Amino acid sequence: MKPAAAVINHLLAQEPWAQKKLAAHAGKVACIDAGAMQLRLKVAADGHVQDAPAEAPAAVTIRVKLSDLPLIAANRERAVSYVKLEGDADFANAISQLSQTLRWDAEDDLARLFGDIPATRMVSGARGLLEALRTTHKKVTENVAEYFLEEQPMLIRPRMLQDFSSDVVRLRDDLERLVKRVEKLERR
Repeated sequence: MKPAAAVINHLLAQEPWAQKKLAAHAGKVACIDAGAMQLRLKVAADGHVQDAPAEAPAAVTIRVKLSDLPLIAANRERAVSYVKLEGDADFANAISQLSQTLRWDAEDDLARLFGDIPATRMVSGARGLLEALRTTHKKVTENVAEYFLEEQPMLIRPRMLQDFSSDVVRLRDDLERLVKRVEKLERR
């Protein structure tokens, strides 16, 4: 799990305020328990994290289901609702705040390798590509839905189903009234 500590330390190095926030909890161990695997990290005096041995007692345990990871990645603000926290409340609160606010500054890292202008263009190009992919996904989904609703009706709109149900109920009631009229006429 050394790569996880390296990634977290890289993010912390970009944000000095985050290092100060963690340095207040120096020596404490956080355990992220995903069932199949555990990540144990110890806060160093400088506010960075390092791998902690498995036998080190955890001040905070964060339990998360692997199936919830996509939900957490999609909405980081609601991530706390998908995890179970146990242990030191102040330390857990600091971890929660850092998980919601720390962001990777890709442009800064790319600028070190390629320079400022190419890095800015790469990041803006990547953002444009992601937006184009989202737009394409949305349009394809809408077109497939329209095809299956209109051209090759394999699906039905909820309103059409409600109208059909209302027509069936009305027809049934009309048929019952007609049967009663016929019976009444037969009795005469």
